Amino acid sequence: MPPDPLVTVTDAAELVAVLAAAGQTVATAESLTAGLLSATIAGIPGASAVLRGGLIVYATDLKQSLADVSADTLATDGPVAASTAEQLAVGARRRCGSDWGIGLTGVAGPEPQDGSPVGTVFLGIAGPQSSEVLRLKLSGDRWTIRVGAVRAAVAELVRSVRGE
Repeated sequence: MPPDPLVTVTDAAELVAVLAAAGQTVATAESLTAGLLSATIAGIPGASAVLRGGLIVYATDLKQSLADVSADTLATDGPVAASTAEQLAVGARRRCGSDWGIGLTGVAGPEPQDGSPVGTVFLGIAGPQSSEVLRLKLSGDRWTIRVGAVRAAVAELVRSVRGE
């Protein structure tokens, strides 16, 4: 059987190891990646010790009802925004009872969305002490952009758990 393609292009094994060593857990709230991040983490043996769960919030209304993104944020900033990504991460962490939350929102294409060009991705990370948001500018087709977002999320969470 061939290896999991999502696992082989990310540092997911390192992420699971770092979280397990720290005795910590993660949950996701994913829009443009639609569960790819959670699936990538779950592809690693031992992931059940660190992956609490994930919310797929592809539709804008679900960002509010499932992940607790405020209606004001969605109305003012839109679904593809730094503030939305941060609230997705915080919502995932709170809703799933995890130490870390990851929020991913963006535009995979083929057309721009809400004034954001294709390849715009916001990555929110909410941890025990604070939260942060990174804006990514990715290129390629839909799959390449979505995998790039997952790769970045895994790498940044490894960095955050390590306190780097």
